[in-house]
Amino acid sequence: MVHRAEVMQNRLIDFSVAVCRLVGQLPSDNFSNHVSRQILRACTSPPPNYAEAQSAESRQDFIHKMRVCLKELRETYVWLRMMERFGVLPVVAFEPVGKECNELIAIFTKSVLTASKRAGESRK
Repeated sequence: MVHRAEVMQNRLIDFSVAVCRLVGQLPSDNFSNHVSRQILRACTSPPPNYAEAQSAESRQDFIHKMRVCLKELRETYVWLRMMERFGVLPVVAFEPVGKECNELIAIFTKSVLTASKRAGESRK
């Protein structure tokens, strides 16, 4: 049986690879070069940070690492939207990664809220 954490880890890796492939299709201009560096940094951050969260030393450490993942996913989404609006690639190229990014943001938001609530309960 595959553990939920492993499924999420693979999903994050697949997402990062998809965004990296998309970035590889960008033209070579000032905007695309700038966005490429920024989005590659942001989109490749969640998988290793999630792996670190799975080995967190405390609930607060777990929450912190999950928040880092969430922050980087949100940044990736903004860069994706900027690329879409700038028109450097067709809109259909952004739809699958944009949808997946939104789903991942929702999952991580819920996870952080749940973990934070449990951390508050354990202090009482």
